[in-house]
Amino acid sequence: MSYPGYPPSDGYPAFPGYPPTGQESVYPPAGQYAYPAVPGGFPPSGGGTYPAAPPNAGFPGAAGYPAPGGYPASGGFPGAPQAGGMPPYPGGFPGGQVPSPMPGLPAAVVQCTQGTIQAAPNFDAGRDAEILRKAMKGFGTDEQAIINVVANRSNDQRQKIKAAFKTMYGKDLIKDLKSELSGNVEELILALFMPSTYYDAWSLRHAMKGAGTQESVLIEILCTRTNQEIREIVNCYKSEFGRDIEQDIRSDTSGHFERLLISMCQGNRDENQTVDYQKAQEDAQRLYQAGEGKLGTDESCFNMVLASRSFPQLKATVEAYSRIANRDLLSSIDREFSGNVEHGLKTIVQCALNRPAFFAERLYYSMKGAGTDDSTLIRIVVTRSEIDLVQIKQMFTQMYQKTLATMIASDTSGDYRKLLLAIVGQ
Repeated sequence: MSYPGYPPSDGYPAFPGYPPTGQESVYPPAGQYAYPAVPGGFPPSGGGTYPAAPPNAGFPGAAGYPAPGGYPASGGFPGAPQAGGMPPYPGGFPGGQVPSPMPGLPAAVVQCTQGTIQAAPNFDAGRDAEILRKAMKGFGTDEQAIINVVANRSNDQRQKIKAAFKTMYGKDLIKDLKSELSGNVEELILALFMPSTYYDAWSLRHAMKGAGTQESVLIEILCTRTNQEIREIVNCYKSEFGRDIEQDIRSDTSGHFERLLISMCQGNRDENQTVDYQKAQEDAQRLYQAGEGKLGTDESCFNMVLASRSFPQLKATVEAYSRIANRDLLSSIDREFSGNVEHGLKTIVQCALNRPAFFAERLYYSMKGAGTDDSTLIRIVVTRSEIDLVQIKQMFTQMYQKTLATMIASDTSGDYRKLLLAIVGQ
């Protein structure tokens, strides 16, 4: 796999402050985790349990389950006693249920994901290349013209614009953009022009390159992508940077965290969407016996289940776990693990429960407090813009009682703000 125009060894030059110094760990500190409930709810506090699910029942909301509501007695979901150290979201979620990304629509529709960026109709790569050339020609730069093009074209269309620009003018669009732009807006526009797979591979390379390792970047990418995406990233990493990603991970990480990331790199997660409730019950019992049910922790058991089961299967396992342990699985992971492996395992569980909510949380903490982790903000907005940024925005509003656009507007400025808001949509 080759991406013309990108140096084979380093890809894009490192951007100043990528990620910002001192902000490498963008996961909220221990005690600040708050995560929406599993759709379908958990047993009410006080030890109530669900009856066994009927064979082949739908999940969640299958016949035989009581109405959603309540949480395990010592869990860390909104509204639960806070033994797990997870403060509730402001206002909580009524009935202990994840709010529907699209209230009023049937569940089958809600599961659909949607990006804020769609392929532009009546697309003309040559015309767009001409607009960009005119915006950069002569004295000064027409940043608004550049924003109007890049924020309203799909990644595939941007690759065609890049090729047309070189054909028409004999110049490299990326080099021209770099000479005209600087700072965060430069990083954002260059990220938009990277092929999606290349951008993920590039982000992983820069997370491990040089002194220090940006573990949160490794977790965010490797623990959330599909099998096909991971395999393509691994191949791209090899072809573009001439390096083996597993070897780099082994050099930069260690212990159970290293093993979890190596498992993720295989891209072999079961993707069967049919839920086996008996297996979910067995896995939940296995996880309980590997953690809460014994002295010490059998880390390999958690790695095996969370790295190999499909996300719908894991969601069923989380439900079963709450009935067995009277505690949600995120809270148990919080008690049994620490550091990067804890963050990695939680990320997998969170994505199984509600992937848009996971990214909404990441975006929130990239801007919360003093300073902004611009690289995380840019990476998530760019990588999810054609996948599920619509749902991420909806979850952001429901989780934090403010819109993503409002928070971006208050945390950024200038053309950088304009471009981010153009991608996110109002």
